[in-house]
Amino acid sequence: MGSRRWISLAATCTAAGLVWLAFADFGVATPTIADEMHADLSGLQWANNAFSLVAGALVIAAGKFGDMFGQRRVLQIGIAVFGVFSIVAALAPGVTTLIAGRGLMGIGAALILPATLALIPMQFSGRTQLTAFGVWQAVAWGGQALAPTVGGLITDGPGWRWMFWINVPLAIIALLVIRWATPEASDEKANRSVDWVGLGAIGLAVFALLYALTDGPTAGWDSPVVIGLFIAAVVLAVAWVLIERTVASPLVDLSLFRLRPYDGALVANLMMNLGYAGLSYVLVLWLQNARGYSAVEAGLLLLLATFGIFALIPIGGRLDARVGGRLPVLVGLVVLAAGTAVLGPLQPDSSLWLVVIALIVIGAGLGLLSTPVSNTAVGGVSERLSGTAAGVFKMSSMVGGAVGVALLTAITHGLTIADSHEAVQESGLSSGEVDQAHAALVNSSSYTDALATLPAELQQKVTAAVVDAFTHGLAVTTVATAVLIAAATLVVWWVWPRQDAGTADGTGES
Repeated sequence: MGSRRWISLAATCTAAGLVWLAFADFGVATPTIADEMHADLSGLQWANNAFSLVAGALVIAAGKFGDMFGQRRVLQIGIAVFGVFSIVAALAPGVTTLIAGRGLMGIGAALILPATLALIPMQFSGRTQLTAFGVWQAVAWGGQALAPTVGGLITDGPGWRWMFWINVPLAIIALLVIRWATPEASDEKANRSVDWVGLGAIGLAVFALLYALTDGPTAGWDSPVVIGLFIAAVVLAVAWVLIERTVASPLVDLSLFRLRPYDGALVANLMMNLGYAGLSYVLVLWLQNARGYSAVEAGLLLLLATFGIFALIPIGGRLDARVGGRLPVLVGLVVLAAGTAVLGPLQPDSSLWLVVIALIVIGAGLGLLSTPVSNTAVGGVSERLSGTAAGVFKMSSMVGGAVGVALLTAITHGLTIADSHEAVQESGLSSGEVDQAHAALVNSSSYTDALATLPAELQQKVTAAVVDAFTHGLAVTTVATAVLIAAATLVVWWVWPRQDAGTADGTGES
């Protein structure tokens, strides 16, 4: 293999990087798209979440397909699908087509992510495998951290549609290099039958959960539809487990979950994606709409997280090699929770140093976590299960990120409405204008239209009240997120056995 495996890694990481850029670059363009398309927050949140919703629902099946038909083949199909539907999103005339394009891109993302991970242990071993996983994670987090800056530069430059056009040439290059440098990897003895019932159950469960979280703030959490969706998500998830236990060729071999380090890595991965994706989405909205920063400026501020990420990723890898993954994962979660809690005292006029410190500390936590969780979840299982393990692992990433965006947006938006309702209600707006103001981003064109009938002085007063409420809602949300991460840390501490040195290879079963 020699140097060719590193060229292969570069190409597969490029494909993964495109996915993570697409996952995180949309938020910074949201205010601009809202103005151009006169869209409300709910519609644009669906455009943002459609990508991770579809990817999260299908990524387990994609991992299984890699085991069945070849990881390289599935990866190439995924890159092609991603590139083609990027064109659909780029040409979208309205929010509905944009949602569809982003959702269809998610099919390609689902095929790309587990394959890029599963190919690593088939080309690397020992310390070089840890290095390769570290590179992959650096690209993943670097892509997410760079995405707001890249998205901001593109939005303020050639226009937000180029966030999609740029995917096309990069996808073609990655596809050609992978075809030349990456060996095929598949299980010739794998059962080629597909558990369509199981796939439908888990896909619908994820869809119901995210739909409920996205629609809850608008329809109301006591809405029969929202409550029904939450119940459906639980019922479908339970049904999926029962299906997997009974079918001859399950979508996921449930014995995978008897590997306790794997379970701990999944919980940690879910929480770090939930926290970072959700926080970065609402923070970039706050920076632009409450503090008045441009898309580029907001993106550059979020880029500060990469300092902590890149500085701590090698340390996390070295700790994994010496003492196993458990310790750096637990420490990383604690640091992540602490960094998130730093934003608790946030005020409309807070110094940006508060945001800077929080992002650097958050990045440090992510850096410590990244290599140990991926090495444990993918490199620490048998080769027979590597594709499936990678699929489940990346489902936890995509679903965690989508739930994070939906949940943190819902909490922030709900608190914003509650705190500003009196000022908006007493301003003299009609009920329709009140609803429009609540649904829109503060300072967006839709929000301005809602307040257009008010005198200028009263508009400023109402806007100031909404900005104060938005900031308070964000601050409370960050504290709640920190508490949630802390609770997840306790779960990982309990699930992941202490004798990690003996189980780091994934052989320790409960």
